[in-house]
Amino acid sequence: MGRVNAFAYVASDAFPNGLDVRYKLFCMSFMGIATLQGGLLVLALNSAIVLGLTASLKFKPLPFLTQLKPFFLLLTLVFVSQSITTPGQTVMEVWGITATRPGIIAGAFISWRFLIVMILGIVFSKSTKPSQVKGAVQWFLKPIPLVPQARVAVMVSLFLRFLPLIVKQASEVSQAQQARCSALQKNPFKRTINLSIPLLKKTFQSADQLAIAMAARCYNDDRTDPVFFSSSYDTKALGVCLFVLGLSFLA
Repeated sequence: MGRVNAFAYVASDAFPNGLDVRYKLFCMSFMGIATLQGGLLVLALNSAIVLGLTASLKFKPLPFLTQLKPFFLLLTLVFVSQSITTPGQTVMEVWGITATRPGIIAGAFISWRFLIVMILGIVFSKSTKPSQVKGAVQWFLKPIPLVPQARVAVMVSLFLRFLPLIVKQASEVSQAQQARCSALQKNPFKRTINLSIPLLKKTFQSADQLAIAMAARCYNDDRTDPVFFSSSYDTKALGVCLFVLGLSFLA
């Protein structure tokens, strides 16, 4: 049975899937700025919104969280580094390394912000087809002169298609190495190199196969312009995100 891919699009009737991709891009941008700019109130509000959006997608949390272990490791490193490098009142000391109260608070807030932004990106990728993103990018770039909007849109679309593929290939390589007792290798740098080299090889092979397939089908930039349809739900969602953005600069 295949593993759940945290970045792959999932077709459903959830609220994020029904939004116009243009409004969705604006909403994600405003929410991201508000998350990085706002204080405790805005972070709590954004967390509630993110939890609601995640719940509406109805995917199993355990496999999803398991796949994001490297990201949680990064958050832990950020938290620890902030805790021990920020000057202030000492809270604890282990082996001569001190953690300060301001550092713990700063590390917690930074990790919280990163987590919200990460989940926002995952909600967007799981609720939006790469073809929709391609159309939206082309629509946004169309008024700008001297910009090949169709070509840029295709590159963005291919990046979004390759991201789940890279995650899947990394999982396959990791499982293949575990079957060959890779856990016996205690050096983390060697384990990373042993994983990276075959993963890069598989990624470049996939990109080469895709380029050959596109050339064989005479693909070009002269395509039909995308058609978008918006509803009152899009306007309401944009209004909520604008409210949160404004609140982040006031609170």
